[in-house]
Amino acid sequence: MKKFLYFFLSVVIIVLLSKVYQSSLPEYNPKRDYVDLENEILKAFILAEDNSTIELPEGHFLFSQSLSLDNKKRVIIKGKGMDKTVLSFKGQTQGAEGIKITNSQNIVLQDFSIEDAAGDNLKVSDTDTLTIKRIRTAWTGKVSTENGAYGIYPVLSSNILIEECEAIAASDAGIYVGQSKNVKIKNNKAYYNVAGIESENSTNVEIHNNEIFQNTSGLLIFDLPGLTVYGKNIKAFDNQIFDNNQINFGVPGSIVSSVPKGTGVIIMATKNVDFFNNNVSNHKTSNLAIVSYKVFAADKDLESGSQISKTASEGIRFIDSEFEKDKGYNPYPGRVYIHDNKFSNTYRFPTLSNDFGKLWYIKNNARIPDIVYDGILPEGIKLNNNEVRICVKNNDNDSFVYLDAENEFINFSNDLSLFNCELKL
Repeated sequence: MKKFLYFFLSVVIIVLLSKVYQSSLPEYNPKRDYVDLENEILKAFILAEDNSTIELPEGHFLFSQSLSLDNKKRVIIKGKGMDKTVLSFKGQTQGAEGIKITNSQNIVLQDFSIEDAAGDNLKVSDTDTLTIKRIRTAWTGKVSTENGAYGIYPVLSSNILIEECEAIAASDAGIYVGQSKNVKIKNNKAYYNVAGIESENSTNVEIHNNEIFQNTSGLLIFDLPGLTVYGKNIKAFDNQIFDNNQINFGVPGSIVSSVPKGTGVIIMATKNVDFFNNNVSNHKTSNLAIVSYKVFAADKDLESGSQISKTASEGIRFIDSEFEKDKGYNPYPGRVYIHDNKFSNTYRFPTLSNDFGKLWYIKNNARIPDIVYDGILPEGIKLNNNEVRICVKNNDNDSFVYLDAENEFINFSNDLSLFNCELKL
């Protein structure tokens, strides 16, 4: 009788999930009334000198090509407000980015919106001292794989502040900081993206007081192979991370296309991560997962070589099955401290849309865990080794799963005692 009820319940859940799948892709459809000032604004970018301000007027403006700055110092790009100054790149025919800034110093962007670029809405590279404040980036209409990869995308840069921004409907990450150092991401909203906020291969990053919701996954703290810079020293605190259960619409072959929907936080292969005072709730796969890169590499379903080349050329990170050839890369997380957070869940049963959800039915009494650790370790290293230590302490309502993933879940456990420790980070 119990087996029959269990089977019946599973069938009902599958049917309900299939209906949700058909109807749950969100849309962002603001009203727009475009005015043609493309030449004037393009000229302002071209003629911008050091120590100058580009004043963007109130209105909705349509562009056929990217706006760019290169090798500039102390330039401010300023609009009249996120709802008042809108730069749209819908139908863009030249360039990939909406705004592209390179090789610069002391750049400020504030108080406007960027929409519908062919690639990234805002990309900043090789820049020192960057402030991005009250900027909204979005792709309009129903969210789609055809949307650009990144909303706000500083890369290979330093001394970055991203504050009071909104990021909507990116096919990779709404706010994505890559291979950078000394970064603060605070008081932002990220929703309708595959990943809400992502720190990738970056060092000395603070992520706090953000609202991250209605994405596929909320917050990703990743270290990936094949890059020139590796990350560490990440603090994430005072964030509200909830209801990240959207269908994954990432580009096939990209790393985020393998992120299971319904994951609040994923910490992958990153060292010295302090995650505290966050509220993480209502996720159908898990509220927080700590994993090795091997989990993604083992689960990869790469597209053709042309697809991989395409994603690489656009800056999208794809799954690398040959990551072990990168001798400088460590695929294991280590010195991760999860403490003083509040976890909760209104969903009673896991999703059946991914292998983790199915595993919870088989091994975890059909319960959604708050904290998951894959338990994959370097050869010859034990759990209590300081370099790979994972500590979980003083959280509210934290159910726990130790997967023992490398040994086919033989030692799958809910016992948190081995991880009840403290780290000084």
